[in-house]
Amino acid sequence: MRDYMEAVKVFKALDDEKRLQILDMIRDGEKCACVILENMQISQSTLSHHMKILCASGIVRGRKDGKWTYYTIDREGIRKAESILCSLAKDKRGS
Repeated sequence: MRDYMEAVKVFKALDDEKRLQILDMIRDGEKCACVILENMQISQSTLSHHMKILCASGIVRGRKDGKWTYYTIDREGIRKAESILCSLAKDKRGS
């Protein structure tokens, strides 16, 4: 693994209880920010902060529709996150 900044973004996204709750909430499909707000009982600015970090990591994708943004898990981003974890677990000696 050579791109440490990509790994940092992924680990930062996963290093917060609220962000993990958001990931759990959207794992079964796209959710409007309004639904996430209702279920999380956090402010819109706090949600925006968390979503910015999740989207920057590549594991969440946002789609604007009118005044709301809809969020979903990005399966390719999840594969990249898995790859990062696997590369860290590899034994460089080949054993």
